[in-house]
Amino acid sequence: MDQLEEKIITELQKMPGKVSFYYKELEGDGTLSFQAGESLMAASVIKLPILAAVFQAFEDGVLSPGQSYTLREEDKKPSCGCLNRLHAGLPLTVTDLCNLMIILSDNTATNILIGLLGMEKINAWMDGQGFSDCRLNRLLFDEEASKRGIQNYVSAKSAGTMLERLYRGTLVSGPADEQMLAILKEQRLNGKIPFRFEEKLPIAHKTGEDSGITHDVGIVYGRHPFIVCFMGNEVKVPAFERFMQDTAFELFERLNG
Repeated sequence: MDQLEEKIITELQKMPGKVSFYYKELEGDGTLSFQAGESLMAASVIKLPILAAVFQAFEDGVLSPGQSYTLREEDKKPSCGCLNRLHAGLPLTVTDLCNLMIILSDNTATNILIGLLGMEKINAWMDGQGFSDCRLNRLLFDEEASKRGIQNYVSAKSAGTMLERLYRGTLVSGPADEQMLAILKEQRLNGKIPFRFEEKLPIAHKTGEDSGITHDVGIVYGRHPFIVCFMGNEVKVPAFERFMQDTAFELFERLNG
């Protein structure tokens, strides 16, 4: 373990709350993890496996990318996204919903996709891929279910494995994985992993936020690309996000100079 890796582990050990971390070089053998197999409350990181399950449904003919859905007033959920501010009756394709779910982390789009595919099918996809530490138990922004302790879960290791398989074209299929990476690279919530990068560096990632919860999981590209996943529950959010910003940049500098 080099000096940077020792620093990362030491800081994670001192971090209040439940934190996990996963790092893997995509063209080398470097890895580093800290409690990476622990299932944590997922917040919007659950949208990553939902996206993959929807693209699998495209491959299987269960859903069509161009399939139309008409936005209803009762679909609208607050917080992240824009559909809650748009008019009922708006026609959307399933591909539109996928883009909104990831790029703007739109909760309304996410819940519509869950309704179209079904929670059981999404969980079956995760189980079938070996992601048994990930689980979709409720819709997004379902405050009543949340108060009853019903949560969605993801581990940093499984998120990192999904991202690696996307990179290698082995999660759903080569063309499907390429399309999903293109969506993830358009992420607009860029205050964590990408924060310190001045250049226009491609980063395919998905964030998650809630009270005391902050995550970011992604692929940082460059001459030597790598996966880095940060997950935190019951944390001091500004401190953990600063750790994400600094660590992602330091790992990039170590690999890419």
